[in-house]
Amino acid sequence: MRGPHGNRPVRRRAPSALVAATLAVAAVAALGGCAKRTGDDTAPSPAAPASAAVAPVPARTPAGVVTAAAPIAAALSEPATGRLALLDPDGRGVRVLDPATGDQRTVALPAPATGWALGAPGEILLAAGTQLLHLDPAAASVRATPLDAEVRALTRRPDGTLALARADGKVEIRDAANTVRTTVTGLKAADELAAAGDAVAVLDHDRTTLTQLDLDDRRPGLSLRAGRGATNLVADHFGRLLVTDTAGGALLVYTADPLVLRQRFPVGSSPYALAYDRSTETVWVTLTGSNEVVGYGLSTGIPEEVGRFATVRQPNSVTIDDRTGEMFVGSATGDGLQRIGADQRKRGQ
Repeated sequence: MRGPHGNRPVRRRAPSALVAATLAVAAVAALGGCAKRTGDDTAPSPAAPASAAVAPVPARTPAGVVTAAAPIAAALSEPATGRLALLDPDGRGVRVLDPATGDQRTVALPAPATGWALGAPGEILLAAGTQLLHLDPAAASVRATPLDAEVRALTRRPDGTLALARADGKVEIRDAANTVRTTVTGLKAADELAAAGDAVAVLDHDRTTLTQLDLDDRRPGLSLRAGRGATNLVADHFGRLLVTDTAGGALLVYTADPLVLRQRFPVGSSPYALAYDRSTETVWVTLTGSNEVVGYGLSTGIPEEVGRFATVRQPNSVTIDDRTGEMFVGSATGDGLQRIGADQRKRGQ
């Protein structure tokens, strides 16, 4: 599950670092040439999936304001209601927080959730076994839609249809009436989904591959290796796909249609959670190896660091409130919920 500045002046990259970054981006063309269609014997063999590094005790005081909170597995801000949803580690409960008032309510889920995404305005969708859950953050209520197969992940497409990743590797496209319109077969696994325009991409954790789906032919399209061990995937409003290569310590940036790796940028120790701020065209990445969250501007050819903050311990989740610009970072070890204001983020670190 995924599945979206600081108090130190922005630092200019030293010439040697800039050269290294340029070379890393230049190498993308060679890496991007390793594309193929999946579902054949040449697909990478599965390996132990990457995971967030176990964070050390923080060496610095976390930026912003930290409030007490039980362990947080994932965080998601719902823009229409302004509510913040915090998923429990066992996936069986969601804490719904109103950041404006501090009021919090807990919603028990009928089955453990393994993935979530924003739905229609005012709604969060969750994949929970053989159910699609519809969470209303304003009312702190949930209803279930039964499915005929176990689902692990999901995403909502711009046209309102849903892409659901099943446990057997198939991906379904369902309309608002819950009717299956398309089923893509031939994938080894589907752990994360993202919709970029009309395109749908799938991240396979075990094989650390990113695959574009051919929805017309109902089969996998081009597939690329996603670093040494990819963990999380989001899309931005320009149709780019952003991936954390946790094992490789890098941020990967792809175009979705056609699937091409455009940028590979070293970011630090164990990059994990992702959040995209469309108002500033910035992607925020948590580094669990150093208890930090770092922002990178994507408006130029090379990601440029625009902010860096010390975080709570084990920052396995991050989300942006689109209405206020505030950033929330959740600790997976119960060390609190961190809130960094928009003005502080603009000042950098």
